[in-house]
Amino acid sequence: MRIGFVGLGAMGRGLAGRLAKAGHEVRAWNRTPPAPHLLGAGIAVAAALSDLATSEVVVSMLAHDDAVRAVFIERGLLQALPAGAIHVNMATISVKLARELGDRHAALGLFYVAAPVLGRPDAAAEGRLQLLVAGPEAAIARLDGLWAILGQHVWRFGDRPESANGAKIASNLALACAIEAMGEAAMLAGAYGVPAGPYLEMLTATLFASPAFRMYGTLIAEDRFEPAGFRLALGLKDVNLALAAGAEVSTPLAFASVLRDQFLDGLAHGEGDHDWSAVVKAGRRHAGRA
Repeated sequence: MRIGFVGLGAMGRGLAGRLAKAGHEVRAWNRTPPAPHLLGAGIAVAAALSDLATSEVVVSMLAHDDAVRAVFIERGLLQALPAGAIHVNMATISVKLARELGDRHAALGLFYVAAPVLGRPDAAAEGRLQLLVAGPEAAIARLDGLWAILGQHVWRFGDRPESANGAKIASNLALACAIEAMGEAAMLAGAYGVPAGPYLEMLTATLFASPAFRMYGTLIAEDRFEPAGFRLALGLKDVNLALAAGAEVSTPLAFASVLRDQFLDGLAHGEGDHDWSAVVKAGRRHAGRA
């Protein structure tokens, strides 16, 4: 299959590499030229965005709404794609933009499938992502051969692309709340002489025994916030997406409002490029235990 790939950041490189390794013809484009040593074998780097215009499928993994809008709308990639082509957007974007993209694709005779993911760059490279998928049934069926390459499990959320983005935004909000909760709990236990390491080891082996809690519990206990698997600045973006999505349907999100301020505190202290689990440092500062 001729696949165009847009976005060769830490997540995108792993996904594009898996598609190429599986034997697909992958032509990739990035807003800034990628270092050749970071790319897997079989990925052809497009000199121009227009080089993707003959793709049967375009997969994108871009950082935010503005980047998606710039590439697909302002720079005209949508208009350049052949009728019947499928765009699989794996990025975490707003429900508002997802809805707009669905309408724009349909008007041009294109198919739009939202497939945001749960997982970090190592999971992307190893095919362990969880895929949250929504869009036209016919398009999703045509991609049957790709899903197992891109991830470990497909979770279907209907035919409206924005549903998958709503589910992803809600999931990231839940994870951000969990990180903040573990940070506050460890800080309270620490105030009574219990070191963070043993306390979080107990917590993530009993009440919160899951891989995500264990991983983030370890990062918090060890203050291991660099290198970032998911940057704090992007965590703030996702919390803001949750607040916007909630406002659109008159759904108050009290924890999200608190988290936004915690993430802003981290950004104000120059921690935007740290792992988003570094948000726990904001609570420590407030308690005078930074």
